[in-house]
Amino acid sequence: MDSIRSGLNVIRNVLDWLPNDLAAAIILLLAVAVAYGLHRIFRKVVRRSLATRYPYVLSIFTQMRGVSRLALLILAMLIALPVAPFDPQTAGWLGRFLLIAIIGLVGWTAITTLNITADLYLLRFRLDVEDNLLARKHITQIRVLLRAAYVLVVTITFGAALMTFEPVRQYGVSLFASAGVAGIIAGLAARPVLTNLFAGVQLAMTQPIRLGDAVIVEKEWGSIEEITSTYVVVRLWDLRRMIVPLSYFIEKPFQNWTREGSALVGSVMLYLDYSAPIDAIREKLQEIVTASKAWNGQTAKIQVTDANDKVIEVRVLVSADNAGATFDLRCLVREKLIDFLQREHPSALPRQRGETIVVPAAKETAAAMPAHMAQTRGHHP
Repeated sequence: MDSIRSGLNVIRNVLDWLPNDLAAAIILLLAVAVAYGLHRIFRKVVRRSLATRYPYVLSIFTQMRGVSRLALLILAMLIALPVAPFDPQTAGWLGRFLLIAIIGLVGWTAITTLNITADLYLLRFRLDVEDNLLARKHITQIRVLLRAAYVLVVTITFGAALMTFEPVRQYGVSLFASAGVAGIIAGLAARPVLTNLFAGVQLAMTQPIRLGDAVIVEKEWGSIEEITSTYVVVRLWDLRRMIVPLSYFIEKPFQNWTREGSALVGSVMLYLDYSAPIDAIREKLQEIVTASKAWNGQTAKIQVTDANDKVIEVRVLVSADNAGATFDLRCLVREKLIDFLQREHPSALPRQRGETIVVPAAKETAAAMPAHMAQTRGHHP
């Protein structure tokens, strides 16, 4: 470092004929340019040496690229600032700027470290498998906790940066010391944000929902697509997105179809005539699900669950490994069973029955008429 400063002193002597501010600006720019160039050279060397042997280490280095570049630039400016012939006031402002940059660098390093740690932890979990319940559990926990940690780190970093300014620091101390009412008002104003933030931490711990869960929210069926620090994105069956606050899943009831596992049992309701051959339909169902790749081999049942004066209600239960496969299997079973009934048992489909009314015989009616009315019946005036 002493040799670097000696070189900068030589440059300063060379630029001694220039105004002090211009010479100082040139020195700072040279220091920044040299630091940026060294960082590019170092990055290329590391990439070539790690690309084939240590891909994970290369990934970590790539994520730390911005942090390392900023750190090297700050270091270069810290070395060059004492040498640059700035006036005391300008040097003081630049020193404060570098202090804020260092605080921001610490916060950025903390966030990047959290991201790298989370990525390394989640490497062993995969969502593209059939039984991904454990993966969804851990990914949901990590993402929600990460967002809560982001808020905490950014708040601390911003507060530390503000505390470097003396007027702001004094104002903050006097405000917290004297304004109890203002604190209550600020707490009430921030209640929705804090409620959702703490709800996110609670969701990460208890996990009533996870990424990819099939849920029914506000009478709408969909899947959990994204969980942020304040809201949840539910992708509905028709590709609409429902935005729900995090606190909703703590305070209100909802249905989670995949709470304990990804496998689901789907139902198909058929309304048939009383003459429907239930045993034949049961055999056809077994044939349909056996030929389908969506069926997981666990549930395939038919039950007559209700009957009224017109039709019987037949419930078909089938199971699959996930929500999408269950929906496709339900549609397939419904289509195949209706086609089977239309072709082989059309009488089993719903139909309307009429009542036969017995009318008294004509001769009995005629015998009951008076003689003169029977003679004139059928004649018009």
